[in-house]
Order: sequence, then structure tokens, then C-alpha cells
Amino acid sequence: MLGFLRRPLFRLVPDDTRIQFMRGRIVGLVVSAVLSTASVVLAIYPGLEKGIDFKGGIVMEARTPGPADLGQLRGVVSGLGLGDVGMQEFGDASTVLIRLPVQGEEAATQQAVSRVRGALETAAPGTRILRTEAVGNRVSDELFQGGLIALAISLGAMLIYIWFRFEWQFAVGAIVTLILDTTKVVGFLAVTRLEFNLTTIAAILTIIGFSANDKVVVYDRMRENLRKFKTMPLRELIDRSINETLNRTLGTSMTLFLSALPLALFGGETLAGFAWVMLFGIVVSASSSIFIAAPILLFLGENRLRRGTEAVAKPVPPRPAARAAGSVAGPQA
Repeated sequence: MLGFLRRPLFRLVPDDTRIQFMRGRIVGLVVSAVLSTASVVLAIYPGLEKGIDFKGGIVMEARTPGPADLGQLRGVVSGLGLGDVGMQEFGDASTVLIRLPVQGEEAATQQAVSRVRGALETAAPGTRILRTEAVGNRVSDELFQGGLIALAISLGAMLIYIWFRFEWQFAVGAIVTLILDTTKVVGFLAVTRLEFNLTTIAAILTIIGFSANDKVVVYDRMRENLRKFKTMPLRELIDRSINETLNRTLGTSMTLFLSALPLALFGGETLAGFAWVMLFGIVVSASSSIFIAAPILLFLGENRLRRGTEAVAKPVPPRPAARAAGSVAGPQA
């Protein structure tokens, strides 16, 4: 009974799995390049749905006594002449999220908030303002630049770390894969129209860390096998290493996925963007370790990581046999 409990009751893949992943290396790289290119294009046009952190403006959350009449409330607030007004239900039928463009200086912002509060109370007596957020143009630009700098520093730190820990082929493969993963997440934001704000920046940085950790684990096994199997072809060695770490990769990814799923489903609007970006990034990171990072390493290291192994594998030629004493002395007279 104790022996039965010591063994894992469930394994995602058998221990003796021998899937030849490198057969699909070309397809994986081409599909990844196409998706990343499309993601960059979508990020430029139509562009990302920037949140108040990066776009600036005013966000107000209000709760009416009963179900909110969005048409009536939108008409009342639009009549104030504060610019384009965005209004939507937020969580339930009695909670409304109101978005206003930047109003200028702090005094103008406070005046706009007071006017909107008064208009809402007139249209729906008993309305309460739950929260108000205001970000100016200068602050939003600084936050946007800071977010991009944080992403760049994160990628640079990963490059240096992997370069020092492994050979440069591993570092290049990991960083290129992380960049491709990041562009796909940006494309996901552009397609789903989720807000691009500081919360999603935090999700992207978390994904970069998770993806880099997964690739380091796979690369570690490859480096061990490079020392262990000195004559094994690199393509076969990479397939073997991926199969040996497949249970760990899938298990870790599934655990994190199941942790983020409840946040996406029940966390509300505040956490939904972070959670959905995390879910998409987990799937992308797990697949890129196999179909992107490994093929790049194969192409870069096929003639370099195996340098010197031919001499180890090649048998030493036997020395020529010594000639007979008579032949050395020459013909006798």
C-alpha cells in the first residue's frame, strides 16, 4: 500500500514517450513568425485599447438605485460638453462605468467630475459615485514609457542571465522566443480589445518570467544530455530532452492555468484583463518552449554545440607494425 502511494497516481504523458518534435520545426517557426507579424500589424492598426493609465482621462464608477438606463444617462452626460463619453454596465445592471477624455489641468478635471455627479443625481436620484480616477496627458505618457522600459529591461536581463548560464546559442534562442511570445500576447490584446494598461503590463512581465523559467529547465536537460550522450545527433538529443521534461512542462503550465482560470471567470472587470492575458500567455509559453526555442537552438548549434565530439567518437587508428629486422638492415650481401 505504501509503495502504491509513493508512485504518482496521474501522469500527463508516459515516461517512455518518444515524440519526434523536431520533425515539425519548420512549421512551428513559420506559424510563429506569421502570428507575431500579424500581431505587430494589429498593434499598429487598429491599435491597442489603451486604458486610462496610458491614454489619460477620467473614469467614474457609479451605482444607481435600480437598473441603470444607459441611454438616458449617456444623453445627460453627453449634454455637458465634456467630449466623447463612454458608458457601459460594470458587473451588474445598476453599476455604470463612465469614461471621459482628458479635461486639462486639475481644476478643470475636478469641475468635470462635479458636473457629471450632479447630472447623474438629477437623472437618477440616489446615484452614488463609488470611485473616480483621473490621469493627465503627461502622467499617462510617462506611465506608457515606463511600461515599455520595464519590458525591455526584463528581456535584456533574461538575455544576460541565460548567456552566462549557457552558451550563446541558448541565449539567442530563448530571447527570440520570448520576443515572439510577447508579440503574440500584444496581438491577443489587439484582437480581444482588452485594455492595455499597467495591469496587463504586469501580466506580460509575469509571462516572460514563467516562459524563461520553462526554457531554462528544458535547456538544462539538453546541456546534461550533451555531456552524457557525446555521439548522439543534436536533433535526436533535443527530442529526447523535450520528452524527458514534458511532464514537468505540462504539469507546471496546467497548475498555473487552473490558478488563473477562476480569476478570469469570477474576478470581475478589475482582474479580468490580467487573468485572460495570463491564460493566453501560459499556452503560448508552453508551446514555444517546444516548437520555437528548440528548433532555433537546433539551427544555431548543429555545427557548434557538437564541436570536438567527432574526435571523441572517432577510433584511434592503429600504429603501423614494425618491419622485420632483416628488412630494416637491408639486403644481405
